[in-house]
Amino acid sequence: MTIAVGDSIPDVTVHIMGESAPEPRNSGALFAGRKVVLFALPGAFTPTCSAKHLPGFIDAAAEFFEKGVDEIICLSVNDAWVMDAWGKAQGADGKLTMVADGNGDLSRAMGLTADMSGAGFGERSVRYAMIVDNGVVTHLNVEEPRKFKISDAQTMLTLL
Repeated sequence: MTIAVGDSIPDVTVHIMGESAPEPRNSGALFAGRKVVLFALPGAFTPTCSAKHLPGFIDAAAEFFEKGVDEIICLSVNDAWVMDAWGKAQGADGKLTMVADGNGDLSRAMGLTADMSGAGFGERSVRYAMIVDNGVVTHLNVEEPRKFKISDAQTMLTLL
């Protein structure tokens, strides 16, 4: 079952890079009591993700905060080391929180995974973006496979 508008974010463990090592975080707690924009993508350092998806949110971060967003989260089925390195390489520090869903637990719990074994990726997150208010999904834009049209930063800004 795929998560839908009105549903709560499931409680599973994800990871965020700490000062010296990955730190576990409860996904439900990341969204509690705040307005969060979450966007997810198939993989760090991949072409569309690196050239368009992540940079769009980095460039528009101030606009999101001006519209009342407390945090912007980038999620991928990668480990915390990779997500941290990718965020640093893209200039995300201080603008976005890079969250590692290394085992795909959150993506799977939300029904937002795809089998990308044919490309050598294994199970990954589909490309999507959502707005979450106090743990509840208020907007959800899931892309068709290999598309990038409705989960970009500018589209999500219009929904706020």
